[in-house]
Amino acid sequence: MDSTGGGGERFPQWSVEETRDLLMLRAELEPTFMEKKRNKVLWQLISTNMKERGYNRTADQCKCKWKNLVTRYKGLETMEEEGMRQQFPFYNELQAIFTGRMQRMLWMEAEAIGGSSKKRLLSSDDDDDQDEEESDAIADKAAASKKKKKIAANNKDAAVVNLKEILEELMKQHMQIEMQWMKLYESKEEERRRRDMEWRQKMEALENDKIMFDRRWRDREQQTRIKEETRSEKRDALITILLNKLRPPQD
Repeated sequence: MDSTGGGGERFPQWSVEETRDLLMLRAELEPTFMEKKRNKVLWQLISTNMKERGYNRTADQCKCKWKNLVTRYKGLETMEEEGMRQQFPFYNELQAIFTGRMQRMLWMEAEAIGGSSKKRLLSSDDDDDQDEEESDAIADKAAASKKKKKIAANNKDAAVVNLKEILEELMKQHMQIEMQWMKLYESKEEERRRRDMEWRQKMEALENDKIMFDRRWRDREQQTRIKEETRSEKRDALITILLNKLRPPQD
């Protein structure tokens, strides 16, 4: 993974967990990124959220890392999907982001199609009114106008049905993406709980080792003190015996 951020200066490498957190925060703000042309404030918000998670990353670093990930993801588009996942551990996260982006674009395009269809229908109605004013054959024009309105109504119904189908498909895909993100989030939470459990177990093992070490040290100290006291008593007794032997006998 890249170890550089904005400005060309070297920074600590991005861990897998840190990168996944960056992608999760970027995915949450994806709709806002699509709406706003100036996204400096959004990257600053991502940097702040990263710092709240314990990562010291600037907005430029986060933006640079995102661009590098996107470049690598697009470079793997010619490979098979399984090969992408093996070569790029963040394939699923980026695929979900770009799939959601495509769905939102289709949604907006569908809304635009619905609006233009309504505009065409209104324009068609205006043309019918103009034909009625210019036509000398009132009966023929009324029949033509009725036929045009019927066609316009059919077109409108077809456009509404088509738009409804598109929206239903978009909602279905949106739910699938939500489920994928939920699974990723649950997997991440499970991994975090597992690491916390392992860390607590290690800390408990270290604490137990420290207690045992202190206990053995105190036992050795006590044994050493007892030996020193025993040697001191024997030495004092030996000195007393020698002094008694060297002392001249008394009459």
